[in-house]
Amino acid sequence: MSVAFTKEDSAETASETLLPDRPVSPHPNLVTEAGLQALESELHQAREAYETAQKIEDVNERRRQAAIPLRDMRYFAARVRTAQVIPNPASTDTVAFGSTVTFRRDDGRVQKYRIVGEDEADPKAGSISFVSPVARLLMGKAAGDEVDASGQKLEIISIS
Repeated sequence: MSVAFTKEDSAETASETLLPDRPVSPHPNLVTEAGLQALESELHQAREAYETAQKIEDVNERRRQAAIPLRDMRYFAARVRTAQVIPNPASTDTVAFGSTVTFRRDDGRVQKYRIVGEDEADPKAGSISFVSPVARLLMGKAAGDEVDASGQKLEIISIS
């Protein structure tokens, strides 16, 4: 049947509503317990948004509205499936995944971050990814240790 006799856009236009997958990090998918719960919540929200989009009668609008939730469902399903929950560190002697570390910069600023998985990292909210340059420098260090972050000294004040 010719496209002229259907309500659907051409196959070319329809394929434009298929979004490429979100990039997945090559690093292990380490998460905290809260991080896993957040991933599961995001997956649930994406499924709900997709199901809502599927109720739209106009096929072209349905495709457009479903594109982002469909992409997000694929991403979050993969992240939940590959998640490796890391328990909170048993010790506060050294910085580890899940630790909250307070450090002082050369300029006197004191910063405090929890080291978490990539999907749960939010520097504005006080968490950084375990693969971030600062976290990688701090891991394995103890309170009182200093590390060099691109010419700037960071002194670890406390670990919790």
